[in-house]
Amino acid sequence: MSGVVDLSTDPATRVDILAPLRFFYGLHSADLRVTFVQPSEMPDTERWLLVHDSDMTPRLTQHHGGKIILDVHARSRLGDYLVRASVLRRESDNASVEFGAIGIHLEGFEEETRRLILEGHIPLGGVLELRKVPHSSHPSGYFRIVIDHRLADLLGGREGQTLYGRCNELRHLNGNPLAEVVEVLPEP
Repeated sequence: MSGVVDLSTDPATRVDILAPLRFFYGLHSADLRVTFVQPSEMPDTERWLLVHDSDMTPRLTQHHGGKIILDVHARSRLGDYLVRASVLRRESDNASVEFGAIGIHLEGFEEETRRLILEGHIPLGGVLELRKVPHSSHPSGYFRIVIDHRLADLLGGREGQTLYGRCNELRHLNGNPLAEVVEVLPEP
């Protein structure tokens, strides 16, 4: 999985696992500077935060020692599919701890859970934990990304900086998709 993957021309790649990130950049973003890597190629902190089969919100809460809050920057809804670009922040000092681009399949959730997701005040992982929604996590790729000014502004970084992230699919226990997520960490 190492190397640059051109998802627009690679016939072996049937699903664009970067699709939620492309929502943030625009549907015709061919200029994403993403290189897929093996976990062993990641720095220790980023590897610990990203390489696991669970939600990011609890992992970030543990790592940062406090509550994580959601700051939604863009959202769009098409029927029962919600796409949003958000920054997760430490409640204690409002520091950015993750950029997330996520596509959420709203069908299959109870009404109260859907309401909390649509309100956009609690990270999805926090909603799933609060509402005790059974699900599984399936990371599908790890990458490094050279960020542009937009991600730099959101993550407190600098344009041209290289950061690390992962693509992940959350599924209901029956195997139906719950969400597709692309997560990018700021520099530790």
